[in-house]
Amino acid sequence: MRVLLVDDEPPAIERLAAFFANIPGTEIVGTAVNGIAAQAAIERLQPDLVMLDIQMPEMGGLALAGTLPLDERPEIVFVTAFEQFAPDAFEVEAADYLLKPVRLDRLRQAVERAKRRQAGRRAALQAAMAPPAAASAFDDAIWVQIRDGQTRVPVAAIDWIEAAGDYAMLHTPLRSHLLRTTMSALERRIDPAELMRVHRSAFVRLSRVVEIRRIDKWLLTLVLSDGAEVAVGPNYAKAVAAALSG
Repeated sequence: MRVLLVDDEPPAIERLAAFFANIPGTEIVGTAVNGIAAQAAIERLQPDLVMLDIQMPEMGGLALAGTLPLDERPEIVFVTAFEQFAPDAFEVEAADYLLKPVRLDRLRQAVERAKRRQAGRRAALQAAMAPPAAASAFDDAIWVQIRDGQTRVPVAAIDWIEAAGDYAMLHTPLRSHLLRTTMSALERRIDPAELMRVHRSAFVRLSRVVEIRRIDKWLLTLVLSDGAEVAVGPNYAKAVAAALSG
């Protein structure tokens, strides 16, 4: 992942550069001291990720992000000493928002999130160019309510689902969504080849399973790649074990 560092404080640039030296698969391709210089650097260097300070002379980070076309720009992670800018940062679709002084573990998380978002955008572009698939009896996406309306969550982006009272939590690598529905209703909408029901209160994408913990013959817990642990109901254990061993 090609990275551009943008900050008007040299010590902040040096700290980030030192941290990136410990993150495999990343390469610092340039630096800039304000938004105007960063604009030129982005056009010239075509980075995959821009680590962007918010408050800078001449042009700040939020102003710069607003000038970049969303479907063409690199992933952006804002870095600032001021947490009050977080809502504005996510309004411009930033991958993450880090507070100074940046910690290495949070930087790693931000880079991984940016990689997933970049891969998702590439997959979406490939899907848009692919021939239309045959009609399916199942939904390919689920619309969920958000503060300002609704957002479309592709089923292919969901790692697992858990019941939460009268709602279901749809967990994706980037965020979780709350949907007012029942698990039985979701079972009628979702292709079991995509998300398998493993409990009366849970669905799981089996390709995300990295560990199976067996309590006894038919009591299992699935550990997912993001660390989540999902119990398998006794009535589902046999089918889940067969699917995972197939």
